Amino acid sequence: MSAEPSALSIPAQDTGTAKGHLPWRSAIVVFLTFAFAYFLSALVRAVTATLAPTLAQEFALHARDLGLLAGGYFLGFAAMQLPLGNWLDRYGPRKVSLGFLGVAVIGCGVFSQAQGFGGLLAGRVLCGAGVSACLMAPLTGYRRWLEPTAQMRANSWMLMTGSLGMVASTLPVQWALPLVGWRPLFWGLAGLLGLAMLLIAWRVPQWQGTAGPQGAGAARRDSAETAQQDTDLNPTEAKGYAVVWRHAYFQRLAPLAFFVYGGMVAVQTLWAGPWMQKVAGYTPLQAATGLFWINVTMLCTFWTWGMVSPWLLRKGWGANRLMLWGLPLSLLVLLCIVLAGPRAGAGAWALFCMTSSFVSLSQPAVALAFSQALAGRALSAFNLVIFAGVFVVQWGIGLAVDAFAALGLPVVTAFQASMAVYLGCNAAAYAWFVLQPQRHNARQTAHP
Repeated sequence: MSAEPSALSIPAQDTGTAKGHLPWRSAIVVFLTFAFAYFLSALVRAVTATLAPTLAQEFALHARDLGLLAGGYFLGFAAMQLPLGNWLDRYGPRKVSLGFLGVAVIGCGVFSQAQGFGGLLAGRVLCGAGVSACLMAPLTGYRRWLEPTAQMRANSWMLMTGSLGMVASTLPVQWALPLVGWRPLFWGLAGLLGLAMLLIAWRVPQWQGTAGPQGAGAARRDSAETAQQDTDLNPTEAKGYAVVWRHAYFQRLAPLAFFVYGGMVAVQTLWAGPWMQKVAGYTPLQAATGLFWINVTMLCTFWTWGMVSPWLLRKGWGANRLMLWGLPLSLLVLLCIVLAGPRAGAGAWALFCMTSSFVSLSQPAVALAFSQALAGRALSAFNLVIFAGVFVVQWGIGLAVDAFAALGLPVVTAFQASMAVYLGCNAAAYAWFVLQPQRHNARQTAHP
């Protein structure tokens, strides 16, 4: 492969006409625009971990309520993934992002005015639905606008901006609470989401049918390519998800997406905080500080993935090989956390999330396994699996903690037992990935 002239795109010419790719300067602007929206979506997603003590005290919430409240975001998020994929393939990232972010603005307003658990949950579901396009929209665009190695880099750096949003949801939010309270905080988030909508409307290219970014040359090339790919699909499959669900590579990765990827997000956005307070004995400020450093660790991890993944791919270390050798580290770390109990604090959970990040390579791998005409549906279906996993793991850990406590186990032991169950689920998902036939690698294109 040739040397990369930019961090985000690898156009054959600076005009960006080759293969419909954006010029590298335009690619950077589009990336930064989408990154700002994704930063805000990650902040909205993760803020419940920091607000958990405040909300639990004000509304008398139990562990299962906190799990359901945090999971409500992911319930709304997951519910939109299937229609989102069709809309992305048909209307493109710009229009879809604008429509969805408007719902997120409403969700922030509902949450800020909530007078009980029902209002909080409704606000979180709307927020989750509203920001559900903030990663899938740019990744769908990158599938057309960037070359494969650049897609891997852009994916990692989008996740890095998400980690930055999670960093902002920890200590900065903890410091702001005594000054402004949590309700005005959500009005501020609504205003920033509105600003993100203006930037997307201004800077992101129009989507001309299925042809990609606006421009006659790019449209002709991508239209011809997409038309050829679509001749391989029957009318039902061209509009639906059957070809995605049936694809062997998608099925091989699905359990990892559900338990490992979904669980990593569930821990990072909720359960690391209660563990640090109820098991490791942290104060709320210490727990917020711990979450801050966990998210800083993930920011640095995804930045590193963005830097090294193109080089690793050139050396023969693709997504499958990296996940095969890297994910056992996360299983080992989680086992040590379960055994250590109160001795496992923020550093241990940071290490768990860092070693689990190998699974993030699955998203660009899935995109590259399908044609451009199916990219939006493939990514959205995969994201549905991930965030269904987040919802199940977040709520499931809360239910398990309450259930073990009801059986008479101490709080610390109840948390350890719940995480042991989660460890078993992760081990089973990894075993499925290893034992499935080694076919349909990340660079192949799906044709039913």
